[in-house]
Amino acid sequence: AAWDASPAQDATDNPISRAIEALRAALAGKPPRAACEHGAPRKPREGTKQEQVLALLRREEGATIAQICEATGWQQHTVRGFFAGLKKRQGIEVQVLERVRQVGPNKEGARGSYTIYHLPA
Repeated sequence: AAWDASPAQDATDNPISRAIEALRAALAGKPPRAACEHGAPRKPREGTKQEQVLALLRREEGATIAQICEATGWQQHTVRGFFAGLKKRQGIEVQVLERVRQVGPNKEGARGSYTIYHLPA
């Protein structure tokens, strides 16, 4: 085993030493990452589901939760949680453009009710 190797043995004979040297060689060939300014907003990645949702919400007609679910594959509660996260983490408040309520017997909400959400430009 590696811990049984005596100091007199060649360091390259030790499998752990060989693995460490291979890792160091691999890392030596990588260019260093550019330093970023602390507290600076990060550039968002392109082609993400979050970017899709923001594009839907920025449209003039806005978007419903059902449309966002269809575009992203998310569940309704995930979309609502995303809205809350936008407000909490990024300070972006999603506005309600229109509420359409289908009223059933006893003034209870019925299927077909929906809300159109929008992000101000």
